[in-house]
Amino acid sequence: MHLLTPEAMRYPLNIAVVGGGLMGCGIAAKLASAGQHVIVFDNAAGAGRRISDTCAQTFHEMVKGGVLDAGDVQACLQRVLVVGDIGELAAADIVFEAIFEDLDQKRSLYRKLECIVTSQAIIASTTSGFTPESLFENLDFCERTLVAHFWNPPHLIPLVEILSSSKTESTAVDFVIQLLENCGCVPVRLFKATPGFIGNRIQFAVLREALHLLREGVADAQTIDMVVCETLGRRYRWIGPLEVADAGGLGTFLKIATHLMPQLCKDETPLEVLAEYQRLGQNGRLTKQGLLRWDDAREKRHQEVRLNIMKGC
Repeated sequence: MHLLTPEAMRYPLNIAVVGGGLMGCGIAAKLASAGQHVIVFDNAAGAGRRISDTCAQTFHEMVKGGVLDAGDVQACLQRVLVVGDIGELAAADIVFEAIFEDLDQKRSLYRKLECIVTSQAIIASTTSGFTPESLFENLDFCERTLVAHFWNPPHLIPLVEILSSSKTESTAVDFVIQLLENCGCVPVRLFKATPGFIGNRIQFAVLREALHLLREGVADAQTIDMVVCETLGRRYRWIGPLEVADAGGLGTFLKIATHLMPQLCKDETPLEVLAEYQRLGQNGRLTKQGLLRWDDAREKRHQEVRLNIMKGC
C-alpha cells in the first residue's frame, strides 16, 4: 500500500524522531500518548536512559494535567524505543527531525536520511525558523519534505505550524496534517514561508517591546508581565489580534495605530538587556535569577501554569 493514501492511516505507522532533546522527547511522548509507536534516534552517550526518564516525566505531567490516565503511562513508555544507530530508521514512514538549530547540521542529516529511508518516507523538520527551501535544497526527495514546527513543550501546546516548499507534494502535506490531527495536535498550514513563521514573529515582537519598556524604566519586569497577562493574555486565549481589531472597529484601531506605532521600538537595541543578564551569568530559571527571581514560590506557580496550559484553561 502506498503511504500517502487515507487508507494508510488505518494501519500502524513507523514514526521516527531524530534528536532526543526536550523537543524530540516531547514530540515522541505526544505521539506515543496517542497510541503511536515512535523510534527516537540519538547516539549521544547515555541517551537511552535520559530520553526514557524525560518521556516518563512528560507522561506523569500529562497525568497531572488530566490528559492521560495513570494506568496508561507504562504502555506509553513501551511505545517509545530509543536507538543509537541511524540505520534503524530504514523502515520509517515519517521522520521528524528535532536536532539543534544549525543549518549545516540539518542538511547533513537529511543527506544521510535520503540514503536510508524508503522512497515513500516523509521528512519533516521541527525547525523554529528555517524555511523549507533553505533546509531541503539539493536533496533527491524534496517532494516529501516539509516543516512541522511544534511549539515547546509539544505535550502542552497542540499547535503545529506546517510549511511546504514549491516542490512538496500536496499529498505529503495532507498526510502529515491528518496524522497530527489524529494525535490530538492542531496543525495549521501557512501559505508562505517567512523566517520565524507566525508564532515566533509575534512572540519576539512582543518581547522586543517588553524589553524596551523595561530598559526605559517604564515599569519593572513583574509589572510588565502582569499587564500582559491581565489584558492581552486574558483576551488572546480566546480571540486573536486581527479579530480584536475587527471587533473594536478598524477605524478606531487605525487612528490609535497612526499615533502609537511610530513610537514603538523598531530596532534590536533591547537585546542589550538580555546580553547584560547573560554577561552576569543570570540565565533565568536555569540559574534562579534573570529578568525575575525564580524562588520556590515562582517555580511552584510555573508548574501550575504548565498544567493549566495543558488543560486549555
